[in-house]
Amino acid sequence: MPGMPGMPGADTLPPPGISSYLNWHPEPFFLAATIVATGMYLFGVLRLRQRGDAWQISRTASFLAGMLIFLGITCTGLNEYGMYLFSAHMVQHMMLSMVDPLFLLLGAPITLALRVLHPAGPGRTGPREVLLALLHSRFAKVVSSPLFTLPLFVVSLYGLYFTSLFDFLMKSRVGHDFMLVHFLFVGLLFFWPVMGVDPAPHRSPFVIRILELFAVMPFHAFFGIAIMMSNSLFESVFANPPSSWGLTALSDQNTAGSIAWAFGEAPTIIVLLVLFVQWAKSDQREAKRKDRKADRDGDAELNEYNEYLAGLAQRNPGPAA
Repeated sequence: MPGMPGMPGADTLPPPGISSYLNWHPEPFFLAATIVATGMYLFGVLRLRQRGDAWQISRTASFLAGMLIFLGITCTGLNEYGMYLFSAHMVQHMMLSMVDPLFLLLGAPITLALRVLHPAGPGRTGPREVLLALLHSRFAKVVSSPLFTLPLFVVSLYGLYFTSLFDFLMKSRVGHDFMLVHFLFVGLLFFWPVMGVDPAPHRSPFVIRILELFAVMPFHAFFGIAIMMSNSLFESVFANPPSSWGLTALSDQNTAGSIAWAFGEAPTIIVLLVLFVQWAKSDQREAKRKDRKADRDGDAELNEYNEYLAGLAQRNPGPAA
């Protein structure tokens, strides 16, 4: 089977490098998924424009960038070397769980679907009603809660690489592809309630979201450092790289650890910047909402507060001069 120690699959590949990683090598499942997802998104944008509704170009660009990243991770030589090199596999893991979800979520695909899909009508159930029911379901509330997403993110690191589960999944291409889907799924679930623009059943205040983001950083950093500094091999599946590649399994494992450690820093900074921008825009929207309310009711809230203060002054007059 490909990917097992001593098997000839790796010997058919040239030494790893940027050009080898970028070679076009489509995986049918991932290529089909990319085409379908991109086509559905662009169709939705086109439908909105035909109705005269606006859709932010930045959202479309972000989603397309996310799909391009997904294609580059799964349908190039990087996916081939991910079966034989720990460092290549770790690039796939980090990109799919820490980077690609940011672009996809900022594309707001759920919001787009809700705007494009028409209500089915009284007493009927259509795709829009099913999507809304799912968003409001108990299942969605559970999987979007930090009590679920934080442990899932941590277990996906330690429970996979520090047990025999990784070697078991790497026995076949199907197992490897399953891991890639899992990495993307975990990243989407974790970042959706934190910085996604789509509606979510559980969305904490901005301060709590920032704390959620920082909560996983120590676990992620320790994971990368543990792999980077180890003097023994974690995964037997990567134990025998071809001698023509000019590297050892231990040096490649150390590289994989440094990749994991580095990817914990940069995406966190990006998410923090996005959160601060969203926070500022939220405050601006709230201020505008209050201004519009004041214009409609003649600033009744302020007048009521002033009357309250005046009443207090009458009941508690100050000392006579």
